[in-house]
Amino acid sequence: MKFGTVENIDDVDFTLPEDHADTDKLLKSLKKTKSRGKVYVGCAKWGIKEWIGTLYPEGTREDDFRKLYLKEFNCIELNPTHYRIHKSEVVKQWKEGADKDFRFFPKFHQGISHFKRLNGAEELTEIFFKSVNNLGNNLGCCFLQMPPNFAPKSFDVLKDYLEKLPSKPDVQLELRHPGWYSDKNIHDELYSLLKKNKIGFVITDAAGRRDMVHMRLSTPDAYIRFVGNSLHPTDYKRIDDWIKRISQWLESGVRCVYFTMHMHDEKDSPELCRYLVQNLNKQCDLKLHVPKLFSQKIVSG
Repeated sequence: MKFGTVENIDDVDFTLPEDHADTDKLLKSLKKTKSRGKVYVGCAKWGIKEWIGTLYPEGTREDDFRKLYLKEFNCIELNPTHYRIHKSEVVKQWKEGADKDFRFFPKFHQGISHFKRLNGAEELTEIFFKSVNNLGNNLGCCFLQMPPNFAPKSFDVLKDYLEKLPSKPDVQLELRHPGWYSDKNIHDELYSLLKKNKIGFVITDAAGRRDMVHMRLSTPDAYIRFVGNSLHPTDYKRIDDWIKRISQWLESGVRCVYFTMHMHDEKDSPELCRYLVQNLNKQCDLKLHVPKLFSQKIVSG
């Protein structure tokens, strides 16, 4: 079974929890400025052939997917970095044609997170950062996703690794083992570690893992990974609820909101992104570019 899936979506309570008390404290500590925080919305890939005829014009070649994607979104969760540490010239090519405000969120190399499991991974981490730093000003945060069997018994390993990370680039952490959420003491200790080291705590909104919708921000930047269900009606209600919460966070002074769209069938991701962006613009008084679609299933927001 794919991560976060359930047999019957209708049995899931998708209610978005209230902000954790620590989030309230963090928000109250932020200095409000005249300039509103930044919002980034994008997908996890640009190389989806099923987007031809929807996001990409009919007849588009695969070589042109990247440059067309860069025109329609302002960020991407960069998965190729998880499977290979790329040469500088390759990384620099990725950002060609990107607007100055576009942000890449490179995923930590699997050698760091899944093979070494953070043990003795300092040298490989340095090589990884050296590679992704070629994105220059288009580099956003780096996304560290640990495997589902990385449990709280490895807390000391996690602590040692995070405390040795450089202050830049920013890092957002996703932990999938249920033990990080079910044990209050562990959860509190984890949060303290992240807050102290200015590491973001990814919020993953998936049908089968409601525990990961923890609503506990450890930095002024919020990273939301939304896992939709192929444009099921609940997808839109969930997005509506997120828009309300994002609006509240922006009013409170949140610096950045990173929202990456995921689907078990990625062909539908651009359509839900479009719905999200249209309604963020309306409700949050933003001017995000609305992705252009050549065909769509949904009604404009």
